Amino acid sequence: MTDRQAMLNIREHSNGVTIECRVTTLAGRSAIRGEREGALVVGLNAPPIEGRANEALIAFMAELLHIPRSRISLLSGEHSRNKVLFIQGVTARQLSSAL
Repeated sequence: MTDRQAMLNIREHSNGVTIECRVTTLAGRSAIRGEREGALVVGLNAPPIEGRANEALIAFMAELLHIPRSRISLLSGEHSRNKVLFIQGVTARQLSSAL
């Protein structure tokens, strides 16, 4: 387990991983801002309306991991800053090294 894995709440499953994210919206640009209480803090250049921030988070993570957006789904937190993503076909080690 890497140091980043130990800090972040990344859970490995048979077909992918889950990760907790804390989202801030209307950032100047989308970027990882750090870690907070085990969650990956992500600033998004998107408004928190009509699911745009959720779409931006999925697109940002897909670009970061070089995978299709269809392999990332929002498990919880649709209307919250705190979200849980499921990323299919990625290991905890792959996710940690991409971050």
